[in-house]
Amino acid sequence: MRLKDRRAFSKPEVMIIPMIDIMFFLLVFFMLSTLYMVDLKTITVNMPKVQNAQSQTNVNYLVTIKADGSLYLENNLIDENSLIIGAKEQYQENNNFAVVIRADENVDYGKIMALLDKFKAVGITKFGLATETMVDEHK
Repeated sequence: MRLKDRRAFSKPEVMIIPMIDIMFFLLVFFMLSTLYMVDLKTITVNMPKVQNAQSQTNVNYLVTIKADGSLYLENNLIDENSLIIGAKEQYQENNNFAVVIRADENVDYGKIMALLDKFKAVGITKFGLATETMVDEHK
């Protein structure tokens, strides 16, 4: 019986390139997955859908108007006077103050315009109207 020569075995090698590829893939995967884990403190409403909406991430005051006319500041129920007073105080501290309104698509247009008019009365002129992006099925 012949013994195998210990020197005939090759030394095990660690392949670094595939490990780097896997680590890069994991890094990208976790970066992208955290983008979808952002918890927006908002109330659920059926917003109008449009095709050409612009995205804005710098929102100071997120106001939601539900179909029944109730007002929410982020996810807290609020009355209209408190909302306007709070917005006025925020505007006095920051001249770049902006209000974004998320209104249910069944809310009367006149109610939205009346609220915008009250914001303008206290000096706030930067507004945004939130919508959902419509998915074009014909593309």
